[in-house]
Amino acid sequence: MSCQCDHFVTSVDVTFLEPEFDRNPGLIPILQKAQALYGYLPSDLLAYIARRTGVKPSKVYGVVTFYAQFRTKPAGKYLILICEGTACHVNGSAEVVRAVGEYLGVAEGEVTADGLFSYHCVACLGCCSLSPVMAVGGRTYGSLTGEKAADILKKIRRGEIQID
Repeated sequence: MSCQCDHFVTSVDVTFLEPEFDRNPGLIPILQKAQALYGYLPSDLLAYIARRTGVKPSKVYGVVTFYAQFRTKPAGKYLILICEGTACHVNGSAEVVRAVGEYLGVAEGEVTADGLFSYHCVACLGCCSLSPVMAVGGRTYGSLTGEKAADILKKIRRGEIQID
């Protein structure tokens, strides 16, 4: 049974998202805009989007969990995506994942205490010839080892590498 009330309470102010429903009637553009506005997609916001678009909540959640670009938890200022595709896996992505987690001191999907970093493993970043790879803030780093990955993150933390 779904709520038929006119007022729907969410954890975020949806005022800035409202124009998007008329501008982009497609679910994915609305989800992209919502994430750009709020940084992630909390469950009550997903329920609101489902209600406003007329798409079943299970389908909205299915889309969000299918695409690596969407997050249902807050992310750090710098989101690290580590590729675990076949080429990256064969060339040592597990060592990169281990080193990143160890350096940051958090598990996948968690945010560091300083709020700077979080990381997620993804199916493919499309850079197979550079494997193993990770992306930070849209910048891709390839031919990684665990040590190289940790060094890149240290440089970002110290401000030696600027991320937009």
